[in-house]
Amino acid sequence: MAQIVNSRCALAVRDLEVSTRYYVDILGFRKDPINAAGWSFLTRDSFRIMLGECVDERPAGELGNHSYFAYWNVEGVDDLYRELVARGSADTGRPQNRVR
Repeated sequence: MAQIVNSRCALAVRDLEVSTRYYVDILGFRKDPINAAGWSFLTRDSFRIMLGECVDERPAGELGNHSYFAYWNVEGVDDLYRELVARGSADTGRPQNRVR
């Protein structure tokens, strides 16, 4: 039987160096040992992401309903929230527990 063993999201960023520093320094990701021009490959726990530099693209925040987003299922979400705020992440509101 086929099995998906991991995945990696891809996001377009306008400034790869600035975005990579944010993901590493503020969000706590680590750079993976993959070198590809115009890309950063990052991992935190089991969440993996690729940042691709697209300097001429509109920022995701300007895309309205079609902006980029990702969902993280987190154990200890309040601890993660406190960690990210302490690292300088924008405090946009406390996390909400939503169990379905």
